[in-house]
Amino acid sequence: MINEQIETLIIGGGQAGLAMSCHLNQLGRQHVVLERQRIAERWRSERWDSLTFQGPKWNVQLPGFALRTCDPCAFAPRDEIIRFIEGYAAAIRAPLQCGVEATTLRHKSGSTRLIIETPDGIIEAKNVVIATGPYQVPVKPLPIARRTLHMHSSQYRNPQSLPSGAILVIGTGNSGCQIAEELCHAGRRVFLSVSKHRRAPRRYRGRDYVWWQRELGEVDLTVEQRQAEQPARLITGASGGHNVDLRRLARDGVVLLGGVLGGEDDRVAIAADLRENLVRGDTSFVAFTREADAYAARNGFDLPPSDEREELVTDPKEVVDPIANIDVTLDGISTIIWANGFRYKFDWIDLPVFAGGRSASSRVPVHKRGITAVPGVYFLGLPWLHKYKSALLHGVGEDAEHIAQHIAGFTPDFG
Repeated sequence: MINEQIETLIIGGGQAGLAMSCHLNQLGRQHVVLERQRIAERWRSERWDSLTFQGPKWNVQLPGFALRTCDPCAFAPRDEIIRFIEGYAAAIRAPLQCGVEATTLRHKSGSTRLIIETPDGIIEAKNVVIATGPYQVPVKPLPIARRTLHMHSSQYRNPQSLPSGAILVIGTGNSGCQIAEELCHAGRRVFLSVSKHRRAPRRYRGRDYVWWQRELGEVDLTVEQRQAEQPARLITGASGGHNVDLRRLARDGVVLLGGVLGGEDDRVAIAADLRENLVRGDTSFVAFTREADAYAARNGFDLPPSDEREELVTDPKEVVDPIANIDVTLDGISTIIWANGFRYKFDWIDLPVFAGGRSASSRVPVHKRGITAVPGVYFLGLPWLHKYKSALLHGVGEDAEHIAQHIAGFTPDFG
């Protein structure tokens, strides 16, 4: 039995879903936003307490709405971002239904219309925009040290919530580095497994890294212009924003390791790639500053010379004498935090809009700027949906506008 009919249903009440709602509102299109829990739920329950937004406040924006602040160059803490997204939902009067989870998306039998099943009933829609975000379920960890407490970075809250003992953090993306730094500064003994990464200056020649990204055109690179897969550049807004330097963490007491290969019982095998990963990070740092210098000269920018000289920190002993394995019991490691990223989870969607295998982890959406081959089905807020910035707070609005115009131009009123 159909409980509700709607022209467009947006699944997900985060930044992508709300940006979509804003543009549909502007075009006068009937729609509803389903959110399985609360607005900005992942910011609330899947981020650590001290998380600080990676970009400066002047770059915190959604369509027609910017963060109000007396210090635009500061970095917003997690709770300020939550309030910003809540304020946006109120400002655009988003037609939200919170606490309602979409459990199945399929075609109506004998029809091109779409059926969305929820615990509260069944909704029929002409269009469905899937805006559930890129951070859906954690990547499965390796089966190591089974008697030790394991958690994903999305489950970590603060140092006080962890049992006593040392902590092994696996992965040096932004989450892994920031968590390791916080634990170290809290006086905890930390082992950090260093993965492939790139580095960038927090500020260079008087401008924030995000300013340079925008000027250099990085955020507007399209998926067609995308080069080979590369790790994200390490950047942090914590403590007022500073350069991320793993050698400095080592000087402060963090034990650096190569990548984790696997393990048996309490022993964990470590790859001999620590030096290689550190050097790769340094090379990317220098390449970025040279590109910025060349761009400034080419465009005649009147910028001060670089005074953000990096403090030279010598390699830790683990680079010269790599650690080949650790024993979590002998080293007193009570907790392993996996900062190894996320994967998609679209097993609730029963439509031919995926490439890859049958397993949930290998199903990749197939689309052209969010528009799939199945009429009325769209994706929004995914990395590289169209541009580098497609999954970012300040970038998702462009794709939302594109999809809204497609709906308005090709979709008649529900009937």
